[in-house]
Amino acid sequence: MHPRNLADIPKAYNPKEAEDKWYKYWEEHNLYHSEIDESKTPYTIVIPPPNITGILHIGHILNNTLQDIYIRYKRMMGFNACWVPGIDHASIATEAKVVALLKEKGITKDGISRENFLKHCYEWKEKYGGIIFEQLRKLGVSCDWGRERFTMDDHYYKKVIAAFVHLYKEGLIYRGYRMVNWDPASKSAISDEEVFFKEVQGKLWYFKYPVKDSNEYVIVATTRPETMLGDTGIAVNPDDERYKHLVGKTIILPIVGREIPLFADEYVDKEFGTGAVKVTPAHDVNDYDMGMRHKLEIINIFNEDATTNGNVPREFRELDRYEVRKKVVTRLEQLGLVHKIEDYTNKIGYSQRGNVPIEPYLSEQWFMKMDDLCKPALQAVLDGKVKFHPEHWVKTYEHWMSNIRDWCISRQLWWGHRIPVWYHKTTKEIYCEVDPPKDIDSPEANWHQDDDVLDTWASSWLWAQDVFTDKRDQKYYYPTDLLVTAPDIIFFWVARMIIAGLYFMKEIPFKDVYFTSLVRDTEGRKMSKSLGNSPDPLDLISEYGADALRFTMTYIAPLGQDVLFSSEMVEIGRNFANKMWNAGRFLLMNAQNIPLNPALKDKHIDFTDRWIMSRFQSTLKELNDAFDKFEANNASKIIYSYVWNDFCDWYIELAKNRLYQGTEEVKSAVLTRAVLLYEEMLKLVHPFMPFITEEIWQLLDERKDGESISSSSFPKFDNKLIDKKAEEEILFVQEVVSAIRNIRGEMNLPPSKQINVFLKTEKVTEEQVRYMKSLVRINDLKFDANITKPKASASAVVKGCDIFIPLEGLIDLNVERGRIEKEITRLTSSLEGVKKKLSNEGFVAKAPAEVLEREKTKLADWEKALDKFKTILSDLK
Repeated sequence: MHPRNLADIPKAYNPKEAEDKWYKYWEEHNLYHSEIDESKTPYTIVIPPPNITGILHIGHILNNTLQDIYIRYKRMMGFNACWVPGIDHASIATEAKVVALLKEKGITKDGISRENFLKHCYEWKEKYGGIIFEQLRKLGVSCDWGRERFTMDDHYYKKVIAAFVHLYKEGLIYRGYRMVNWDPASKSAISDEEVFFKEVQGKLWYFKYPVKDSNEYVIVATTRPETMLGDTGIAVNPDDERYKHLVGKTIILPIVGREIPLFADEYVDKEFGTGAVKVTPAHDVNDYDMGMRHKLEIINIFNEDATTNGNVPREFRELDRYEVRKKVVTRLEQLGLVHKIEDYTNKIGYSQRGNVPIEPYLSEQWFMKMDDLCKPALQAVLDGKVKFHPEHWVKTYEHWMSNIRDWCISRQLWWGHRIPVWYHKTTKEIYCEVDPPKDIDSPEANWHQDDDVLDTWASSWLWAQDVFTDKRDQKYYYPTDLLVTAPDIIFFWVARMIIAGLYFMKEIPFKDVYFTSLVRDTEGRKMSKSLGNSPDPLDLISEYGADALRFTMTYIAPLGQDVLFSSEMVEIGRNFANKMWNAGRFLLMNAQNIPLNPALKDKHIDFTDRWIMSRFQSTLKELNDAFDKFEANNASKIIYSYVWNDFCDWYIELAKNRLYQGTEEVKSAVLTRAVLLYEEMLKLVHPFMPFITEEIWQLLDERKDGESISSSSFPKFDNKLIDKKAEEEILFVQEVVSAIRNIRGEMNLPPSKQINVFLKTEKVTEEQVRYMKSLVRINDLKFDANITKPKASASAVVKGCDIFIPLEGLIDLNVERGRIEKEITRLTSSLEGVKKKLSNEGFVAKAPAEVLEREKTKLADWEKALDKFKTILSDLK
């Protein structure tokens, strides 16, 4: 053992310098690359591929830290750890970025060819697409960068296309007209996951629809007047007595003049509006279902950009939907058909990418039949072949999979995996293969390829299996072991990967799924730029260090619960890093003068050594158990407790006694043992805080080039080292010392003042006494089962042992009695005020819950403090 010279060890840990240095070292030595090794068990994680348009946010920090913790832990445990990084092409988001970029240059998407547009997309990807990976390196992730993948890579592209062709030929993919979420900005169908809802203050309009050959009107309520131009029916509830005489009658659609039926359907809520609803099958999901049931005409009134088309009266054509809304209301007012208008709060679906209200839109799309595909995937989770953490997400998964609809897999975009279907313009033949028709390039060719691309999820569902470009790799590393992801994509990605794995590979894609929680601010609000409550992770790393941020995020993120985060919380991780650094520096400073000798590591062992070795083994067992249960948050707390409390606060302080007063051999034995144990402790911390542990580990000994703590072996649990007797002996010392320190604080006795202590017990050893005296500056300590309390003594009781500290000569007893009596008087008065408040029925009834709780807490705290001061006053007599 040859520690570095003290001149090389700074007084304070510098994260910026250490982090850049060690990440470069890890990459230069290719430490995290994995190759097939049949002598080792693989442990594989595939990264949830971030969008190429993405930049690091605080949710990424939690997600990727958890992945890195597990991959580092398993690597040190001897597994052949492989963490495959990759990035998603993000069809809608990327296309929007490129369209905006071209617009700045005066170029429109429609003004250039598809091929030229795709060139611009790839240029954008090369320039901006890797930003998030560079940011992740700042976090310290140990990905196998040599295996970096992209969903538009040639190998992956072909796998996606081959999957489509196979499913098409099996009759599991078809083309048809269905209602979809339509984004007028990108002019494409989007998934439910890409829709978010805003609460909007709008109106509820009540319109009169005339009954044919009658003077009667049916009044309907709507939040979207513009869609009435596409109405093809009026529906009422069959049990609604108000309309029974009208069921089967014909309604004249205002403005348009179209005759539409009034019919009964149980879907209609009698309590909403007037109980009669307009039905627009082409522009509302529920209306579409009713339209199908009652064989209504389906009239689409919108173009792809949500302007009106030729299916509306001429004066309303080619106008924006909201302009049409105004014109429709004005015209109906002119016709005297507006019954009333009310303010109305409504939840409107918005496109996540286009940030515009979506349109429920009937269009021709490609769909995948899901009924049969999803059954094995549901069973795999119910049977526990794929385990969810926390387990309660199984119910959510089961509900969705049991009510699944066919999946719309097409998008009206250019950037993405193009549908491998060609249509012959003359013969109308449909050709679906991985490769284009053989005569595609001939002068006589008359083929046109489908213009749509696949939904991004319909490519990334193959991620777990087809990130491996070599069949041998795929066989060795698949199925993967762990997926760490957010629960909001449990259906869009997790479920579909399970489906794909079982269908194409006949095997689950991963064994465990760790669902991270949503990161919110301390007020419980979602993180967002608009609220200004979403800090830039790179700023936090720059200020506190990556290790501090990693540790803090894990420490405050219980499995299955939302994370409440503020930038100031990163102090938790920074303080922990500093505590560990200071302990290491103390040991290294002593190693400058005390030679380390591994031959002495098992010599001169006393109960404090047996205790810390026992605590290490207990900690190791608890830590391994927490990892096995996917309780990373609990694991961080287990480590924190051992490092901060057991090792730094107690063991080092206990060791000082022998380091300062022992013989040269004792000093060497004690320091060698402490350094070796500290080195093993660093390994426990390393998965959580890779940079500082690497820095200190390299300082502790001369290492060969390419050596890293991340490649070292994780400590192995040894039950023989558990020593409950030693743990009990130290616990007694700790409690006695803590009680004495509390008395010092209560009596304003400075730590430098020597005191005498009496312990009323026989259960104490000379070794324990020696350590007690060194830790709290005790001049004389006497113990006996028959000791009586000296006059004017402070006292405490721990584990059945009475502790007495004579105060005469240490403090002015009269002054101290006066001070305590004043405190008792003040607290008694304060307590009367609180009790009076809480006995006031009016206050209790009207006070907010938090105010009431605060007053109750005051009452409990002050009563406890009053009892304490009364005891102290009694001791001083």
